Amino acid sequence: MTVSGETKRRFALATALRGAFMLAVGVYAVIWPTAALTIVVMAGGILLLIDGLLGLWSLTFGGGKSGNYWFDVVSNGLLLALGALILISPLLATIFTVTVMATLVGIVALLVGTMQIIVITHEREHYARIWPVVLSGIFYVLLGLLFLFFPLLVSSIGVIFGGVLLIMFSFGLFGWAWRLYQRSKGV
Repeated sequence: MTVSGETKRRFALATALRGAFMLAVGVYAVIWPTAALTIVVMAGGILLLIDGLLGLWSLTFGGGKSGNYWFDVVSNGLLLALGALILISPLLATIFTVTVMATLVGIVALLVGTMQIIVITHEREHYARIWPVVLSGIFYVLLGLLFLFFPLLVSSIGVIFGGVLLIMFSFGLFGWAWRLYQRSKGV
């Protein structure tokens, strides 16, 4: 089955629009990282609200009964309440949510780095070089400490880094759209 030139041009346009959207989001994240972080948390609040509503609806009207009905009612009610709390108070929810998530990432990074250092030093006779793994463990520990002591700053820097990656990816999409457009003219 061959694809017409018109269909290929539509694919090229859709790809270029994806690239433009990613470029706009990436530039927004780089210029206003705190606002972008707030938008991400707000989107999460909307998802929690919708999930809680749909969960309660399915228990009530959709026949979505499980083995523990009251557990499902309470968990969906909590999802609904948390989503509403995030949407009612976005600034408080953003700071709290980002701080909690950054703290969890910091704890995990500390544990991973410490475990790497301990394991490699105890089993160093099995390895030709232990310094790359020890250095990696030290970087994990430092990253964990950064997340623990500066959660909002490190999260904002992460958003900026994500924005830069989106900008780079958008240029790849623009290139792909251009190639699709060029191929549509050759049909």
